[in-house]
Amino acid sequence: MNTENIDPKILALMEQNPQMTDQEIARSLGLDKNLIRERISFLSDTREKILIVDEEIDASTALKVALEAEGYNVIEALDGYEGIRKAKSENPDIILLDIMMPGMDGFEVCQLLKADPASMHIPIIMLTAKGEVDDKVEGLELGADDYVTKPFNLKELKARIRIVLRRGII
Repeated sequence: MNTENIDPKILALMEQNPQMTDQEIARSLGLDKNLIRERISFLSDTREKILIVDEEIDASTALKVALEAEGYNVIEALDGYEGIRKAKSENPDIILLDIMMPGMDGFEVCQLLKADPASMHIPIIMLTAKGEVDDKVEGLELGADDYVTKPFNLKELKARIRIVLRRGII
């Protein structure tokens, strides 16, 4: 069963009976109680969620640690295909998207996410070493909300994330 289908069922059961335990929910849905615990934990995390899509593990891990220290819930994807899957299943508040990735590049990921009604609302900041004006224009025209070139200043990136997230609240 897809987690996107499980979550509404869990919430409905919890609404009907707020005292219901995770074990009772699991039994009611015929699912493993560990899966139910995981989904309840996911549903109860109110931190703003950032999805980092970048195949460079060292760079994304360092960025993840820095953003988690700011109180964000950070998830990672190592390629464009995984980035699209996680954007849809995790529903992040913002995506930091590299352009140069094997298989599907960031431009294509951005275009696909912005064309899909399920993910078009998610702001995207392109975070890439491609700093040519044409690359920046292409990223912005495909729907990116901002474009930051590597190497970047962490303090500036955090400010840009806050600005883009604030725009989404208005």
